[in-house]
Amino acid sequence: MRYEGNIFRPFSEAKSYLLQVTIGCSHNGCTFCGMYKDKKYRVRSLEEIKTDITMAKKYYGDLEKVFLCDGDAIAIDTDILLEILALLYGAFPSLRHVGSYVGPKSTLSKSMSELGALRAAGLTKAYLGVETGDDRLLHEVNKGVGYEEMLQAGQNLVNVGINLSAMVLLGLAGKGERSYEHALATAHIINEMKPQYLAALTVTPVPGTALYRKVKHGEFEILDAFETLEEMKWIFENITIDNLKFVGSHASNYLPVTGTLQKDREKMLAAVEEVLASRDRRYLRSEQMRGL
Repeated sequence: MRYEGNIFRPFSEAKSYLLQVTIGCSHNGCTFCGMYKDKKYRVRSLEEIKTDITMAKKYYGDLEKVFLCDGDAIAIDTDILLEILALLYGAFPSLRHVGSYVGPKSTLSKSMSELGALRAAGLTKAYLGVETGDDRLLHEVNKGVGYEEMLQAGQNLVNVGINLSAMVLLGLAGKGERSYEHALATAHIINEMKPQYLAALTVTPVPGTALYRKVKHGEFEILDAFETLEEMKWIFENITIDNLKFVGSHASNYLPVTGTLQKDREKMLAAVEEVLASRDRRYLRSEQMRGL
């Protein structure tokens, strides 16, 4: 298979064929993100994509899962994206899942009929970087949208039947009282958005990013391990929707916690509270084992 630059995917797409339909991310301006900084955004030609699908067919024979790279495949013109989906399902008889990262602005650029057509054509899962429900913080980290737009983007995906994984960042507000505000606001937007999955990652300053420079100059103070667990606890305590699959096993997290809210809520809270009570770092991932 051929790829341009570094390739990123959600960990749940580990067994998916990675088809690079865009180079880079259409927004690529988030202050904390170090992905795609070496790339200028463009959509690959349909001929290139067709060739890659043919190569994958020869190599794999058949596939069940495909993930569309790079950062925001939904930004592609709908007609072209529909053709890509048709090519994939035509090439692989066993294909049952096609996922993609989606940006809030590019999602909102699609009408509900377009999103519905993409779902009907086989776009089954979207990974949306919600990051926080704090409107001011969304603007500070340059997500390109505020609370209402982020919420609408997520709800539009849910309403057309695309499985939504909302990704949020523990520690995004830094130290201080805004940490609690960030956690509560994040729980609030998730309650309103009603995604099927909630994935939590922990802020890790990446060299070359605006956040890294702020940390280096003393303008932003990273939470310690136990403070990030406090945020996770506050989110658990304030999520009220049912059947939300929480995925906290990302490598950036100090304590991997997974489960379904509300069914596993007490067990998940107990796991976090035990570590917070003991302050025993043996329960935590070491800094050497953490990463994005």
